Amino acid sequence: MKRRDFLTTTSLGVGAITLSSSKLKASAQARRDQYTAIDAAYKQAVLKRELFTEPVIIDTLELLHYQGNFICRVCSKDGAVGLSIANNRSMKDLYPIFTNRLQPFFIGKDARELEQLLEEVYVYKSNYKLQNLTLWVPLATIEFAILDMLGHIADRPIGELIGDIHHPEIAVYQANNYRGQSAKVSLEKIKATVAKSQAQAVKFKIGGRMSRPEEPKGRTERLIPMVREAFGADMTIYADSNGSYNVAESVRIGKILEANKIDFYEEPTPFDWYEETKTVNDLLTIPIAGGEQEPSMHNFRWLIGNDALDIVQPDIFYFGGMIRAMKVARMAAAVEKTCVPHISGSGLGYLYMMHFVSALPNAGLYHEFKGFNTAIPIECATSDLQSKNGNIKVPTGAGAGIIIDPDYVRRHEAVVGLK
Repeated sequence: MKRRDFLTTTSLGVGAITLSSSKLKASAQARRDQYTAIDAAYKQAVLKRELFTEPVIIDTLELLHYQGNFICRVCSKDGAVGLSIANNRSMKDLYPIFTNRLQPFFIGKDARELEQLLEEVYVYKSNYKLQNLTLWVPLATIEFAILDMLGHIADRPIGELIGDIHHPEIAVYQANNYRGQSAKVSLEKIKATVAKSQAQAVKFKIGGRMSRPEEPKGRTERLIPMVREAFGADMTIYADSNGSYNVAESVRIGKILEANKIDFYEEPTPFDWYEETKTVNDLLTIPIAGGEQEPSMHNFRWLIGNDALDIVQPDIFYFGGMIRAMKVARMAAAVEKTCVPHISGSGLGYLYMMHFVSALPNAGLYHEFKGFNTAIPIECATSDLQSKNGNIKVPTGAGAGIIIDPDYVRRHEAVVGLK
């Protein structure tokens, strides 16, 4: 999985390595070749526009709210309807971005041009100044509703609108977060969640999150070997530091992870420390994963093109939807890297993640699972949406493949923006 460059110097005091001019030229040419492949992958269309021969003009686009839940509802002039559930933890703070900066743009537009519309809305009202989850979460909510509508028109699941189906079932890894608790307590809770989901892989948290000191002190060093011993040599195990370390500490912890054969190391340094992330990757053999917090397509291009990451992890809510995330995945695939998307915790994020992963040719072996949201009444005729032996069947019905209880939808009221 590694594509290693020679290091001229490092911040760890490793002696400088002198490169011959021929090796420098070869390295530069390899980098140019990588970018050529990456850029070609980026330019490929994602949405299968050929599935829709007639215009699909958006007549109404609404944000509905009821008891902390936000639903996006889009209707075409021909009466087609699409629904999506927002990332509710974010939308309670971001709904004015939806109503004031995004909602007006889409009215009257042809939904078949969704891919281009995502580019145009970026500059509408200077929305690019809001780039981050501030903009991308509301926009992803709209995209998911439009894809649901288009899926119903074409009678195809969302995955078939954005690619070919490679994974009708998704193997999950059980995500855990027990920071602030002892290694022993953390391990017992990790084992309990894995037993419940029957996942064949697990991810646990290390460090203190974004450079904060870890409590209790020394938890990480104790926990890493305990997790490996508890689950055995055959279990796939991932570790996530959420940007806890500087370069030197990232490498020190990375060596412990390598010694215990942990399968990837997520966000060793803060997510926007791009050069530091590359340095860590150059100095370790464990695959480096990241991208959960990344808002920029161009920055993903750099991370991929410079081999700062081995595994890209766009969050389809935080990054503005499946079409943008699919471009990242394809850029990664062009240089033989893997995509393991992150999922946000609330709403129906796990459902949208499954549709996205189903169409990924370069998907990782296991994908994030945080449990099911049972507060939203839905029915699914093609999947029980349950983890069985660590696998979940992706719905094959039209659009998102679910029916949200109509009575539940009717309880929601339209959120109105400022005039």
